[in-house]
Amino acid sequence: MKRLFNRLLPKSWRSTVVTIPVIRLQGPIMAGGGQFRPSLSLASTAGLIEKAFGFDAPAVAISINSPGGSAVQSRLIFKRIRDLAAEKNKKVLVFVEDVAASGGYMIAVAGDEIFADPSSIVGSIGVVSASFGFPELMKKIGVERRVHTAGQNKAVLDPFKPEKKEDIERLKALQLEVHETFIDLVKERRGSKLKDDPDLFTGLFWTAKRGLELGLVDALGDMRSVLKTRFGEKTQLKLITAPRGLFGRFGLFGSRVSAPDIAAAAASGVLDAAEERALWARFGL
Repeated sequence: MKRLFNRLLPKSWRSTVVTIPVIRLQGPIMAGGGQFRPSLSLASTAGLIEKAFGFDAPAVAISINSPGGSAVQSRLIFKRIRDLAAEKNKKVLVFVEDVAASGGYMIAVAGDEIFADPSSIVGSIGVVSASFGFPELMKKIGVERRVHTAGQNKAVLDPFKPEKKEDIERLKALQLEVHETFIDLVKERRGSKLKDDPDLFTGLFWTAKRGLELGLVDALGDMRSVLKTRFGEKTQLKLITAPRGLFGRFGLFGSRVSAPDIAAAAASGVLDAAEERALWARFGL
């Protein structure tokens, strides 16, 4: 309605202020998440992304601060951004905060241009799988592990049994396939901007200052300064947020969340927090 009203006015009366929608993508990337430990996934971001691309604006700005996580969710978010950018014919400008690494960088390459602070962390184009093993602890405390499967490979990499060489080889083969998909995506989006550096796809990460030299980012700068330089000093930034209704506050159909549900969610949140802390810690954050 505002856009239609503006068009009906004489040119001298029309507003020249440009409003750029802004999406903030912050946190680890993983399916699920919850009220106590929200995470990035297609389910949690799709509404924000679609709302931002619905604005009458020449571009969409995306702020990213993520140490990575699920390769699948990262690519799904990336694809949704690119699909809407093509459909709406809009530029996507990505701004890195503390870190856009691993899956966070995969989402970042959805941008037509990537900007970052000189001290931001970028890169980590690789795949990692981490777990713990407890076979000696089981022996020490006298507990016997009993696992029954239909299918000889259903219990591979059981943390309570010693690792098997063939299981590790199978896992590495899977990781290589995911890594190749990641590399192809980065090459497709960054193209000739990437420098021929042997460390580029090894999982190493760098400050954005070095990332600029490697072609991982396009320029150093902050969102407000870049957008005002590009679209004018009167440019306004509109943060896109998720709606908060009665369902979100009190549960489905207005019923309050029960105490056991809160306790279970809180316990799960402690584990999620430990996993999230480990992701950020990899980059000294």
